[in-house]
Order: sequence, then structure tokens, then C-alpha cells
Amino acid sequence: MKLYGEANPAPNPRRVRIFLAEKAIDLPEIRIGMRQGGHKSPEHKARNSLGQVPTLELDDGTMISESVSICRYLEGLHPTPPLFGATPLEQAQVDMWIRRIEFQLMTPVGMFWRHAHPLTAALLTQYKDFGESNREAVTRVLRWLDRELSEGRDFIAGPTYSMADIVAQTTIDFAAFTGLEIPTDDAPHLTAWRDRVGTRPSAAA
Repeated sequence: MKLYGEANPAPNPRRVRIFLAEKAIDLPEIRIGMRQGGHKSPEHKARNSLGQVPTLELDDGTMISESVSICRYLEGLHPTPPLFGATPLEQAQVDMWIRRIEFQLMTPVGMFWRHAHPLTAALLTQYKDFGESNREAVTRVLRWLDRELSEGRDFIAGPTYSMADIVAQTTIDFAAFTGLEIPTDDAPHLTAWRDRVGTRPSAAA
């Protein structure tokens, strides 16, 4: 298998690297150079017509894109430790939280990055007022996550570390890179969770 991705701060390739580290799977990543346009090259668009990373190439040439889908495939091959839940209820809860993080948090973070951040200004047409309007939305969702974690669980989807934590960690770390930090004055539970997952060896991926 071959994994095509990119270095930090790209959040989606990092999801897969953290997952691989948690599973102790040795799968080297071929970094395609997004800033140099590698993701839009004819070679990469033949792998992923949307020109996105990560993309996993199987030994028979089949391509799998989307970070969570790649990790689901690898979970099937390497089920221990289970990062998508061990029971039907746990699996549903992990899936629920992945979707919540992606829709509620990653979407406004992405819109802020796309339309308000100086690093994307030269690459894309920006609508800065719209981009900046997402700042408040991100803060609101981070405070909501803090309230959810105040119920006493250690991790996003329950008592066990899961793919939901990986999705949340990479999203929140990328948000911080763009300038959207956790409101530490009134989000102690979320701050403690971030510290907790940040001490795991996989966080260095």
C-alpha cells in the first residue's frame, strides 16, 4: 500500500498518521507538496479526481480517499485496538461524534481558513467578511464541546480514546494554527482534554 499525504499543518493527512501511530502500523507517507501544487498535478488527480489528500493506494491499484474512510479500511485490517468502537453502541457514538466535529467545527474552521487567512489570500478569491464571520461560530462550537466534556468523560465519544478524538484533535490543532484558539478562560474541560490527547505519543505525528 502507498499513502499519499502532506506535512502538518494539513489536518486530514495528520488524522491518518495519528491513527497509524495508535495502531502501530508502519505505512510510510509520500508527501506530494501541496504548496507546490502537487495535489493538482495530473498524476495525483488520476489517484483522486478532487485533487485532495490523503489518498491510499492499495496493492491492486484501488484508491481510497477521505481520511475517515481510509482509517475505517485500516481498522478492518487491524482491529486492535478498536478506534471506531468495540460494540454497535460505541460504533454509533464514535460515528456520531466524527460527524458532529466535521460538520459543526471543521466546516467553519475551513471557511475561516479559506476566506480570511493571509496564507490562502494569494491562492483563492477571498470573501473576508464571510471568513471572519466564522470566528464566532468556531468559538461557539468550542464552548459547546467544553460543556459536553463537563459531563465527566475523558474522551470525545466516551471513556475510551477513539477516532472521534483524532478528528477533534486535528481539527482543533489546525484551528489554532489559523488563529482560532480554544477560549481558555471558560473552556477548562476542553483544554484538559486537549492536554490529555496531546501527551499521547501519536500526537507528534
